Amino acid sequence: MNKFKTITTYSILAVVTLVAMLVVHKLETRMDDIVETEQLRFTGTVSDAPPAVAFTSMALGSFRGIIADILWLRSEMLKSKKRYFEMVQLARWITDLQPNYSGGTAYLAWNLAYNVSVTASSHEDRWRWVNEGISLVRDKALVYNPNDPKLYKELAWIYQHKVGNVLDDAHNLYKSRMAIELADIMGSGNPEWEKFAAAPANEKEFMAVYGKKHDFWKKAADCGYKDYEQLYKAFRRNRKAELPKELVAKLTGAEFTFADTYFRARLLRDRLKLDPRRIIELDKKYGKMDWRIPESLAIYWATMGVERAPGQQDIHCARVITQSLQAAFRNGRLLNFDNETFEPHHTVTIPNVNLADSAYNAYVETQMTYDGDTEHSSFRSARINYLKDAIVLLYTYGNQKKAGEFFRKLEKEDGKQKQPDLKSFVVFQLAEDVKDADVKRATAIIDNLIRQSLLLAILGEQQAAVDQNELAKEIHAKYVKDNKNVARNRLPAFQIMQQSVFEDLYRRGNDTIRKGLDRLLKSQAAERAEEQQLNQNINTPAVPGENQGR
Repeated sequence: MNKFKTITTYSILAVVTLVAMLVVHKLETRMDDIVETEQLRFTGTVSDAPPAVAFTSMALGSFRGIIADILWLRSEMLKSKKRYFEMVQLARWITDLQPNYSGGTAYLAWNLAYNVSVTASSHEDRWRWVNEGISLVRDKALVYNPNDPKLYKELAWIYQHKVGNVLDDAHNLYKSRMAIELADIMGSGNPEWEKFAAAPANEKEFMAVYGKKHDFWKKAADCGYKDYEQLYKAFRRNRKAELPKELVAKLTGAEFTFADTYFRARLLRDRLKLDPRRIIELDKKYGKMDWRIPESLAIYWATMGVERAPGQQDIHCARVITQSLQAAFRNGRLLNFDNETFEPHHTVTIPNVNLADSAYNAYVETQMTYDGDTEHSSFRSARINYLKDAIVLLYTYGNQKKAGEFFRKLEKEDGKQKQPDLKSFVVFQLAEDVKDADVKRATAIIDNLIRQSLLLAILGEQQAAVDQNELAKEIHAKYVKDNKNVARNRLPAFQIMQQSVFEDLYRRGNDTIRKGLDRLLKSQAAERAEEQQLNQNINTPAVPGENQGR
């Protein structure tokens, strides 16, 4: 009897379990259909996923969520214990278990780039964590969710705010590492994008031109590279991507150019997920950008987010685009003295005036799209502030014509300004920055202008250098005048500040900077000697009759 009862019990449990599984399967299928129809975010089937992700999706089914929750708890525990390397692996596992949970991945990436990075004492270690956050979104989450604007916005925000801003003490190193990476891949800091866009888009197109029987592959085989994969691996093996030297020696000029261009374009797509054709489109739309700076990449990814959003509208991505255009206008051209390191004291960023009109137009278009023609739009307020900053920068860097054009736009949109003319407006705006500042802040502003002036002079931007120096002088004079009765805010003489900045730059700069400063000293000494000679000739009385009879 007991045996019969046991068998009956187990049979009933088996039937109940089977029915429950069938019901769950039917409900899950129905939910998946609804999610797909309504385009909701979910943890369902992933298409074109790597084998590991596909396996976990099929094998674990709905239990993936439970395991992911456990990993989330584990991740937070590791964070409190500062065991960050394990957190990176957990973040990858969570993304693999719930590849369509884009909100979770966005949080994990933000956590790595912001919270974890600042706990590292070394700037290099900080960059490692920031880069992990970027990689988690760019290289994993977007592969599974290519149409999710939230992920594009989060990626663009890390580039714009974390890397591009100055809030992190290590921001200069972040910028330099980005510049190095792109230059190493493309072979130059300013690539000819049209050439790379015209290269084959993938291996199939490359092999259609250089088939297996092509002489190129015979030369490659002679150097020990038997197939495409071996050669591509050798190309990307070192920090600086390049074809093996022994192969280059055997190639014709045309063969080298074709292969080198193709492999660089492919590596750009594989490593940074950037498409040269899209870069050209954005350059045509906004003006030629320097793609070594983080704001350019923020614009790239935020634009992708807008294009993927329903109705091609996403206010968060739109804000990133307008803010990044403004920042790229302010500091969008990278002038470097050292192609190897791009270290902070070996570089200087100057405004990219190519973006002046585009940044203004972007504010106008974004306001009309999201807020309409209203005076209470945040985009309108941002546009007026942008005009004020742009006028100062354009004037400072020698483009008085465009500065005047923007000044007239400002008066049209914001009413008559208190300052009667363009120059008065510029000096007033700059002086306001230091008016109520303490002596440390005022010194930093003036020192920075002097430093920029010296670096621009070395780079041959003579007029901009003179304008920067004159502006520094005027701000110094106004600050001294405004604070003449405040003992704690007394500045050193302008010449002393100039000498201090010069000596610091000479000490911390590389050989190129020091040689440039030496040339400036010689040039200035020669000018002074010529001026003294001229004054001496003017002040020396002529000898009577000296030139008579000639």
